[in-house]
Amino acid sequence: MYDKERGLHIAHCTNGALSINGKMANRHGLIAGATGTGKTVTLQVMAESFCQAGIPCFMADMKGDLSGISQAGKMSGFIEKRLSEFGIENPEFQACPVRFFDVYGEQGHPMRATISQMGPQLLSRLLQLNETQDGVLNIVFRIADEQGLLILDLKDLRSMLDYVSKHAKEYTSKYGNVSSASVGAIQRALLQLENQGADKFFGEPSFDIYDLMQTEGGKGVMNVLAADKLMMQPKLYSTFLLWLLSELYSTLPEVGDMEQPKLVFFFDEAHMLFEGTSKALLDKIEQVIRLIRSKGVGIYFISQSPTDIPENILGQLGNRVQHALRAYTPKDQKAVKTAADTFRANPSFKTDEAIMNLETGEALVSFLDEKGAPSIVERAKILFPLSQIGAVTEGQRLDIIKQSRIYGKYDKMIDRESAYEILIREAEEAAAAEEGEETETKAKGKGKKAKEEKKNSGIMSKVLKAVITAVTSTIAAILGTIVSDKVTGKKTKSTTSKTGRVVKNATSAATRTITKELTRDILGNLTK
Repeated sequence: MYDKERGLHIAHCTNGALSINGKMANRHGLIAGATGTGKTVTLQVMAESFCQAGIPCFMADMKGDLSGISQAGKMSGFIEKRLSEFGIENPEFQACPVRFFDVYGEQGHPMRATISQMGPQLLSRLLQLNETQDGVLNIVFRIADEQGLLILDLKDLRSMLDYVSKHAKEYTSKYGNVSSASVGAIQRALLQLENQGADKFFGEPSFDIYDLMQTEGGKGVMNVLAADKLMMQPKLYSTFLLWLLSELYSTLPEVGDMEQPKLVFFFDEAHMLFEGTSKALLDKIEQVIRLIRSKGVGIYFISQSPTDIPENILGQLGNRVQHALRAYTPKDQKAVKTAADTFRANPSFKTDEAIMNLETGEALVSFLDEKGAPSIVERAKILFPLSQIGAVTEGQRLDIIKQSRIYGKYDKMIDRESAYEILIREAEEAAAAEEGEETETKAKGKGKKAKEEKKNSGIMSKVLKAVITAVTSTIAAILGTIVSDKVTGKKTKSTTSKTGRVVKNATSAATRTITKELTRDILGNLTK
C-alpha cells in the first residue's frame, strides 16, 4: 500500500507503519519462510505498493495465485478485523495493470531469447555440461562469430556443432581438440532440452527488456510470468531468469541513486538459481546483483530459508521479511540461527525464538533506513492486498492478454536466415560442385575411350586390309600356277615349290604390313 505519508507501506508493528524507503528499494531484499507462512501474500503486498508508486515489477507466478493482482480485491471478515489494527479506514480495493507472459506462449505473451544472447556460459549451465564439453561449446561460438554465422535457435546450434565436428582437424591447432564424443554429448543434451519445450523459448523475435518497464495511468505495470509449467524444468526456469537479469544488467544505462527504482524483480524459488552452479557463474551472479542496483533495478529473492542464498549475495539483501521457520532437526535449528543472525537485534525479544513462533501473516521485518543501515528488527503483521487473492479465470486472463499494448508483438515466431540455412546452402553447393566434377571426369573418360577405340579400329582395318591383300595375292598366284599346269599338261616339283614360295612370300608381306602398322602406332604414342 502506497501513500505520500507512509510511502511504500508493507507491514505494521506496535511502533506503527513499516515502509520500504524508496531510495533504498534498489538495495535488494529477501522474503523467507516455511511453506504456508504467507510469503506469496507478502510478495503481492510489496508488488502492489511498488505499482501504486509507479514502479513496474516482474514476478514469477508458481501456482497461478499472483494473477489475481490484475483484479480488485473485496472486503472480508479477516480484513475487517485488521483495519483498526493497521489504522486504515475505508481501503480502496483496486487492481494493478498486468501483462501476462509465458515462456511456452500458452498463458501469456511469449518470451524468447536467441542462443547467441544466452551465450555459452549460461547455455553450458542449462545443458549441464562438463568442463571439456563446455570448452567445445565455447569453440563453436567463437567459430560462428569469426564466420559471421548467427546462432539464433536450436537448429542453428546443432548445425554449427555438426560443421565444427566435420572440420575439427582444421581448428585443432588453433583452439584445441574437438572430439566427436563431446559434440555427441552436447547434441544429446540439446535433444533433451528440446523435449522440455526449449525450442519455443530459443528464437526470434527476442524479448525486449524495455517492455518490462512500462507504466499505465501512473501505475507501474505488473509483469507476471506463468511459471507453473516452467517450474517442472528447474534448470530452464532458473537459467531463463538469470538471462533476464543479465540482459537488464548489460542493457540498462547507469543512473546512480534514484528516488525510487525503475524496476523491481522478484525471484521466487531462489534456491534454484544457485543449485549446481559453478564458482565462475556464481561469481558472475554476485557481480550482476551487486552492480545492477546502479542501473535502477531492485532484486528481491523469495525462498524458504536464508541459507538457500550464498553468504556473499545474502549480505547484499538489505530489506528483509522473515516469516516463520520450523526447527525440528539440527539442520533446521541451524537455519533458524542463521536467519536470526542476519537481523539487527531488538532488545524486546529474542530473534531466534520469535522466528519459530510467528503466526501466518506475521513476520520479522527490517528495512534499510535513509543512510542505508538496516533498522532494528520488528515483529510485525503484513498488510492485506488491495487486489484479489487467488487466481483469475481463463477468460479474464485471455481478455487481459488481448488488451495488452504488446499483443501480437511476440506471438509469431520469425525464422530468418542464420547458421542453419547458410550451412545447408553451402553443403548443397559443395555437393553440386562435386557432382559436376564427377560428371566432367566421366565425360572426359568416355571421350578418351572413344578416341582409343577409333584408333584401334583404324589399326585393325589396316591389318585386315593387309591380310586380305596378302591372301588375294596368294590365291592369284596359286590359280596362275594351276592354269599354267593345265595348259602345259605338266605338274613338276618346281611348280609345287613355286607355289609354296608364292604363299610364303605373300604371308611375309602381310606380316611386314601388320608389323609396320603396329610399330608406327606404338612409336606415335611414345612421342606424344
